[in-house]
Order: sequence, then C-alpha cells, then structure tokens
Amino acid sequence: MNSENRDREQAALEVLRSTGVDVLEAALVAKEALECGRGRVRRARECVRLGAEEMRKREKTVTFRKAVEAALEEREKKNRRARTVTDFRYYCKRLMVRNPGLAERRVRSITSEDCRAYLQEAYGQSPSQYRKARAILSGVFSTAIKHDWCDTNPVSRVEVPEVVEKPIEPLTIEEVERLEAAAQLPEHEDMQLSLHLMLYCGIRPTEVSRIDPERDIDWQNQRVVVRPTTSKTGGGRVVPLRKADAITVHTIPHRWKERWHALRRAAGWNHEHAWQPDACRHSFATYHAAHFRNFAELQMEMGHRDSTLLRTRYVYACGNAQGNAAHFFRE
Repeated sequence: MNSENRDREQAALEVLRSTGVDVLEAALVAKEALECGRGRVRRARECVRLGAEEMRKREKTVTFRKAVEAALEEREKKNRRARTVTDFRYYCKRLMVRNPGLAERRVRSITSEDCRAYLQEAYGQSPSQYRKARAILSGVFSTAIKHDWCDTNPVSRVEVPEVVEKPIEPLTIEEVERLEAAAQLPEHEDMQLSLHLMLYCGIRPTEVSRIDPERDIDWQNQRVVVRPTTSKTGGGRVVPLRKADAITVHTIPHRWKERWHALRRAAGWNHEHAWQPDACRHSFATYHAAHFRNFAELQMEMGHRDSTLLRTRYVYACGNAQGNAAHFFRE
C-alpha cells in the first residue's frame, strides 16, 4: 500500500472517530448507505438525505388526542355552532374510549386500515353514525395536515357506507289537524308559530328553535330568513311564509325542545304512537312536491345543495300524496 492510500485510510478513520461512534459500527453504517446507493456515492448520499428527511417527519407529529384538541380549537375559533363542536367532541371521545391506545397513537403512524378498524369498533352498528364519525375523523386529520403532523389523510381511503333511506311517510291530514288543534290550546299556543314554520316552511326543528321572529320573519312580504348561523348546514336561505294569516301567536318559546315534546304529547304522540324524526319537514317536502311539482323551488326552500335527495326520496311518496297536497296547502 502506497503512502497516499495509507494517508486516505488514516483520514477516513479520523472522520469515523470524529462521529463519536465506534469505528466499526460507523463503517458498517457507511457500508449500508453504499449498498442502498447501489455502490454509488452520490446515490448513497441521496438515500441518507431522504432517510433523514423521513425521520424528521416522523418526529414532527403529535398524539391523536392532541390532534383532536387542535381540531376542536380550530372549530371554536371559526365560531362553529355549539352543537357542531359538541358533536365533534362526542364522536372523537367515543372513538378513543372504544379503541384503547388510540388517544396516544402518533397521527403520522395511523393508517387507513387503522381508521377503518377504529370506526367499525366505535360506530359499526349504525351506518349513519359511521358516516358522521368518518367525516369527523377526516376533519381531525385535515387539521393535522395543516400543522404538518402528517402528510396524507388516511380516512380518504376508508369507504363510505351506503345508508339505506327509509321510505318517507308524511303526516296524514288528520295528524296535521291534530297538531294544529293542540297548538290552539292555551297551554300550547306559544308553539303555534314553531309548528307553522316546520309544517308549511319545511324548517328543521333545531333551526326553528334559533329563529328570532322580530329579526328573521318579514311579516309584510311573508317570508322567513334562515340565516347561516341558524341553519343546520351553515347555508342561509329565504323561505316563503305560506298561510301566514293563520298565525296568531308570533313568538318562539324558551325551553323549545321541552315545549315541542309537550305539544306532540298533547296531539296524541306517546310511547305507543312514536313520533318519526323530521316528520313535519318530510310532510312539507312530500306535499310540496305533489302540489307544486317544482323540485328546483323545493330544493331552495329545503336548503339542499342539489335535487338528488328530493328526487330519490320523495318522488314515490309525493305520488301517493297527490290527493291530500291541495288540502295541505289550502289558504
């Protein structure tokens, strides 16, 4: 071995010693890097650089619990409605309770298969809850991506379960009249406007409870403004106030949910005769479609993005309701 080679080897040993690692172990690491680079120094260095970058990414992450807290804080700063934030917190908490260990998992390490298993364990018995939980879980990872805690959203590869919609059963005219009669009783007359808005404007119960009659109802032009802060979906709309002359009480009561339950009980709905969720809204849509035959108008009044849901859920029902629709919307 000539002098030049000995000098280079000695210099190499000094470089390895300067790392503070055992010389043999350092040499083995260098050998592995060269093997990854297929014997080429430039490629070996690129492998080391990419590996170091990946290590930094793995270290720059947080636990799932921390990501949930950040997502909640983000929604609160955007002034999301209390119900939206409450649902977000509830669904995430149940995911962590039903899946021990999830709370402390690093979000960058969670895969699509993991997400699928977590959702199935917590919400597998209810397709509708599974869909909502999937959307919320996706929101957690979207927040994590913004903070550079992970690179991709693993929920995007989790299939959305099909929800089989139940047939629409609108209230019969006799049932509508029972509700209206109950709202005329002195003890329930404070719910008269609320009932009217649900039946003849198609406004959701939660939206009705948030309406301010003085601010949101234009009595002169007979229309109701459902503001974005009032709407369930966050999109505002203006709805015609049909049959306005029938309204004699212009207030929305406090403790609204309790008052709404009381009105239904007075009209004959109890444990034996169960109330179907959104029955008033479904009745409005069914009779509207049958009477006016205008899905574009109904879509706007219902606050839907398109008419797909209306055409798939109400076409059959409105055909059966044709005879009662004119009576429902009578002036």
